[in-house]
Amino acid sequence: MDFEPHRAELVAYCYRMLGSFHEAEDLVQETMTRAWRARDRYDPARASVRTWLYRIATNVCLTALDGRARRPLPSGLGAPGDDPGAPLTPAHDVPWLQPFPDARHDVAARADLRLALVAALQVLPPRQRAVLVLREVLEFSAAEVAAQLGATVPAVNSALQRARAALAGMADATEIAEPGDPETRAVIDRYMRAFEAADVPGLVRLLADDVAMEMPPVPLWFRGRRDYGAFMRRVFELRGGGWAMTRLTANGQPALAAYAPAPDAGLRPHSLQVFTVAGGRITHNVVFADPDVFTVFGLPKEIYLRER
Repeated sequence: MDFEPHRAELVAYCYRMLGSFHEAEDLVQETMTRAWRARDRYDPARASVRTWLYRIATNVCLTALDGRARRPLPSGLGAPGDDPGAPLTPAHDVPWLQPFPDARHDVAARADLRLALVAALQVLPPRQRAVLVLREVLEFSAAEVAAQLGATVPAVNSALQRARAALAGMADATEIAEPGDPETRAVIDRYMRAFEAADVPGLVRLLADDVAMEMPPVPLWFRGRRDYGAFMRRVFELRGGGWAMTRLTANGQPALAAYAPAPDAGLRPHSLQVFTVAGGRITHNVVFADPDVFTVFGLPKEIYLRER
């Protein structure tokens, strides 16, 4: 039995469930191990290998989520800040939502990996979360999901209705431009050039009026072009010019890895920025400042100016 063709989609599923890429990979490995040990008990007359693997993965995820705190973004913890000069104090005790490195796994559809959706999923109780993803994203039937969860079809349908109601206020994912959209690429390219030039007015011109910026593991976040611009002015005043950025994608969204100037004339990792673009404007920027993110995305830990 060959389970490997299903690994990528299982990682994406476990990531949606837990909001952690590291844990998703670990739980998929646990799923594969359990499946291999139970292979003699697999009955192809009852379910396909794919459905069987999802049943195992669902149980693994629900066990892992038992008693766990949800993984939020800063905007899920409180109102936006009103002081762009406030101290940037990390909250390392919060299990923050992590980005998904698109290049690590070839997942066919990434619209349902959007950061905003994955963050919203974390608010749901784990079983509702599983029902919503299995039914709405992966398109399993209610009967299949009931078998995967050891529940009844009416219970699955009820859980799906409650999950839908809880997420009813979310923006339509179809309104969000894809990373490969020419207009989106142009916006991100202009943002990158303005950022590398420490051009705050140039950055602000690319923002929607109600743009949001958040910076896990710092719980502080901002809403609106004025505070976004004021915060970026502070960043450039502190760190100076000479930045470099690398294009990539995360969660099916355009992203940039920012490298800040260092005292030895090199460049050091600063942040991985994941953008939402709609209507030709940046509406959201989640700035992941944890240096471990660069390792997950396979990005260099330093860049020397002679390499540029």
